[in-house]
Amino acid sequence: MKKMILAVAAVAAVLAAPAFAGDDMAGMNMSAAKPAVTKVASNSALTEAEVRKIDAATGMVTLKHGALENVGMPPMTMAFKAKDGSMVKQVHEGDKVKVRVENVNGTLTIVKLEKQP
Repeated sequence: MKKMILAVAAVAAVLAAPAFAGDDMAGMNMSAAKPAVTKVASNSALTEAEVRKIDAATGMVTLKHGALENVGMPPMTMAFKAKDGSMVKQVHEGDKVKVRVENVNGTLTIVKLEKQP
C-alpha cells in the first residue's frame, strides 16, 4: 500500500511541476504562430526594455521588456537571439534600450536595438 501511495504522489508531483514554473510567460498565447519575417520596415515601432543578461557566446540577450504587440507578447523578462553579434557588443547589463523583436524563421529575434541615454 505504501508503494502505491508513493507512486501516486510521484506522478502527481510530475504533473503539477509546470504549475510551479516561473510566470514570465504566463498568459501568453502560443497557439497563434506568426509568419516568418525576413525584413524590418523602417517605421516599425520600438519597445522599451532593460538588458538583464548577455550571453555573447550564444548571441542571446535577456530583456525585461514592455508589450511586443507585433508578436503578441505581453510584458515579461525573456531571452532573445540577437540578429547579429554587434548588437550584443554594444549593450551591457542594466542598459535601457529600445528594441524591435520579430519572428525570424520561427525564432524570436532582436532585429533592431537602440541603446538609450
